[in-house]
Amino acid sequence: MGILSFLFASKELDAQFKSVYDFKVESLDGGTIDLSKYKGKKILIVNTASKCGFTPQYKGLEELYEKNKGNLVVIGFPSNNFLFQEPGKNADIKTFCQRNYGVTFPMAAKISVKGKDMHPLYVFLTQKKYNGFSDNSVKWNFQKYLINEQGKLVAVFSPNTDPLSEEILNAIKK
Repeated sequence: MGILSFLFASKELDAQFKSVYDFKVESLDGGTIDLSKYKGKKILIVNTASKCGFTPQYKGLEELYEKNKGNLVVIGFPSNNFLFQEPGKNADIKTFCQRNYGVTFPMAAKISVKGKDMHPLYVFLTQKKYNGFSDNSVKWNFQKYLINEQGKLVAVFSPNTDPLSEEILNAIKK
């Protein structure tokens, strides 16, 4: 994306996206994940990768999802932005996640979470002028963004924060 298209995308983002519920993303299997479907629930958005030291966090993310289905949805966003640790195609990623970690939470199609081709959802998540919470950058695979029941960003967790940590569990209970 060149500078002109980024500026256009930013204006478009200003006009269209007031909360995370305004986003629809392609799912890993080619369907659509409409985030408005999760109004009234917390959402934990996580950029994922299959060949990362943090990849075993899939297990904790699945456990977190299963134990909190009534009020939380976890959504994985595979990306290949960090040392090419997600080289697979969507079908490969889906198979890997299900076979190795029993992932049942929603998974989006592979996207970019940083750089000039950053997905609009991640522009929203990383810029305070859109999310109303903080300016931040995606440091590595498995960075986590907690969205409250009103579609607002309320917490950002570093990649090394375990999905079942007290920090995340307490934030979900609030």
